[in-house]
Amino acid sequence: MKPGIHPKYRRATVQCACGNTFVTSSTVPVIHVEVCAKCHPYFTGKQKLVDTAGRVERFRQKYRAEKASG
Repeated sequence: MKPGIHPKYRRATVQCACGNTFVTSSTVPVIHVEVCAKCHPYFTGKQKLVDTAGRVERFRQKYRAEKASG
């Protein structure tokens, strides 16, 4: 391995949008994530929809209208 070209591997703090934080190792000191093991639906059993620009509501309205007519 060539000396001096590899980034430093150090302790990093991971911060989730839910407020959970934990320490791991990385080349960057702070990592921001949207979903972690504490709030992920697979681990919690609770479903959380992240609606972007009303897409979920438009999807529900579209298929609700098709079910009613079909």
